[in-house]
Amino acid sequence: MIPIAQQAGSSSAACADSTSFVCDTVYQWTGNEAVAGIAAWLLGRGLVLALILVGGWLVSRTVKRAIEHFTERIGRPDLRDVGRDPAANEEAETVRAKARAETLAVVLRSVAQTTIWALTALLALGQLNINLGPLLAGAGVVGIAIGFGAQSVVRDFLAGISMMIEDIYSVGDDIDFGRGRGTVEKISLRSTSIRTRQGTVWNVPNGKLDFVANYSQLWARAQIDVEVPYDCDLREAMEVIRRAGFEMWEDPEWGEDELSEPPEVKGVQNLAESGVFIRVRAKTRPSVQWRTERELRLRIKEALDSAGIEMPFPHRTVIIRGGDHDGGS
Repeated sequence: MIPIAQQAGSSSAACADSTSFVCDTVYQWTGNEAVAGIAAWLLGRGLVLALILVGGWLVSRTVKRAIEHFTERIGRPDLRDVGRDPAANEEAETVRAKARAETLAVVLRSVAQTTIWALTALLALGQLNINLGPLLAGAGVVGIAIGFGAQSVVRDFLAGISMMIEDIYSVGDDIDFGRGRGTVEKISLRSTSIRTRQGTVWNVPNGKLDFVANYSQLWARAQIDVEVPYDCDLREAMEVIRRAGFEMWEDPEWGEDELSEPPEVKGVQNLAESGVFIRVRAKTRPSVQWRTERELRLRIKEALDSAGIEMPFPHRTVIIRGGDHDGGS
């Protein structure tokens, strides 16, 4: 075999852009300039390009696994207090948590995959001798313009992700969003659709929901104040109210479905102008506290009427002072 050092001159033209050992060797073996150039590129930039693509794929797989573990953790139901029927509440919370986790998983995977493969593509283009300076400069200008023009969109997007992670509310929840109260009908990363009791649908950007009261998480509480007259026996009145609440608890329509525990008479809440207020409180399933309060008022009113305890009404004392009148002659 002819020594490679002696053939350097004959291979210099074919490997003008790549004077590597591989190029010279392949040219000496084949005598073909194209084959020698391709071999040099494959074992040079081509190998680096392959490593970049494999690295991007490995990073993508790793991030995907991390997102799956993260969403699996937040997909577990929050069972701090499941009320009287843990099985039913646990099932409902499991469905709710799973839906939230799936939504977050789709969003996080899309963002992560786009970011990883965009960086991988830039690195790969650099290995293809493509000048990335103008491309990066143009992308930077576009990014700054979008950043200034879409600040509210970015804020709404981040607020939507935070809302889903923290499980502030979900579709079907009854919430108070500051300007009214309604039921959540649709949630996206950009906005939330809420239908009020009057049927109006509000589309509120997530970044505008600064304070949200949720009436539908885990459990709720029905609370009413019953006014009785001053001249009645308060202990008897409280016993009548307690029995009315216990009868409601024993009613299968309410005690098995709506109420989580028997209504409790808390005692005298206020001494008002016309009567005494007695507070009654009951733990219920979420979003049914208002219906429970209406039924509880009806039953207590009927029980008080049966016991002969009248509801008080305002009293006014009118004092008429008569003056001296001079008789005419």
